[in-house]
Amino acid sequence: MTAEFGAGVHERLAGYRERFDARFADYFDTIARQRLPRGSFAPEALELVRDMSLRGGKRLRVALLYEAARLVTVDAVAGLEEAALSIELLQTHGLIHDDIVDDSPVRRGAASVYYAYRERFADRPQTALGLAVLAGDLAAFLSVRVLLTAPVPRDLRQAMAAVQATAGADTVVGQILDLERDFGPLPDRATLDLVSEYKSARYSVLAPLQLGLLAAGADPAAHEKELARYATLVGISGQMCDDYLDLFADADAVGRPAGSDLRAGRRSYAVCAVLAATTGRERELVESALADPNCRAETVEHVRDIAVRHGVDTRMRAEIRRSAEEAASVAAGWRRRWREEAVGFFEQLPLWAAQRAR
Repeated sequence: MTAEFGAGVHERLAGYRERFDARFADYFDTIARQRLPRGSFAPEALELVRDMSLRGGKRLRVALLYEAARLVTVDAVAGLEEAALSIELLQTHGLIHDDIVDDSPVRRGAASVYYAYRERFADRPQTALGLAVLAGDLAAFLSVRVLLTAPVPRDLRQAMAAVQATAGADTVVGQILDLERDFGPLPDRATLDLVSEYKSARYSVLAPLQLGLLAAGADPAAHEKELARYATLVGISGQMCDDYLDLFADADAVGRPAGSDLRAGRRSYAVCAVLAATTGRERELVESALADPNCRAETVEHVRDIAVRHGVDTRMRAEIRRSAEEAASVAAGWRRRWREEAVGFFEQLPLWAAQRAR
């Protein structure tokens, strides 16, 4: 991939993010002006959902949505704006609930919704937990409602809402699979890929593709297998990259301490690869660090050294690249039916994203 195209992908993503963030803020302003029940809890929940939603993120799902429509047409497409809002509201729902499941105090540089409520209700932890769950639920139902009020024909509204509801259900299943992965025998590659597919690929890649094509008048069901294959490969490559960076990247580069998956007991692609590559005392050291929240930075560094010595970092980079190249190959096959410029975006995007693992 040329540096010029990589810069082009980055610029297009930045443009989508800037335009969408302004629209997202307007959306929450509109919701806040609607009459809410008396009291402070409901407005506070909405404000926390808003804050989490506007706090950051690459808005990659939004870009995928708009570029999917551009596969079909360059004309303005009704319903895309509402679909973008729906996608990111579902993401907010997932972030809020993930932080509850993982007991995470921080998200995107500030307190998670769960910990904001824990501070607010320090003497009533069950109330804090309940309100955090409900704030996540609020984001999920707003995600469906915004689609059902989109200015498009009823049949299209219902089809788009069905895609999003399916994506939401799949994501919850993925979260359950993610928790199950950390119990029992060491998960194999197929299990890790299945978790990535359900927890990430289906709602982060496949659903935006389907929604964009639907809004533009195409039938995604006619291309179901190849769209799902592309989404799964992008999801696997992206998750492997995240797991790689968690163990091997400089902490300043990823914005969090190295080894967070190890300390949390998450049997990620990287953690599983290290465990599979080691025996004896090395394996014992890795297992002793796993799920130890007090694991010292020096121990994480030792685990990383062991992984490098066994070539885990090199193999992971190669696998990330392979999945990205296979995704690009799938997208390249779309040229026979869809617009060249948009196909090029989908072809180059996974290769651009895979460059993070360096």
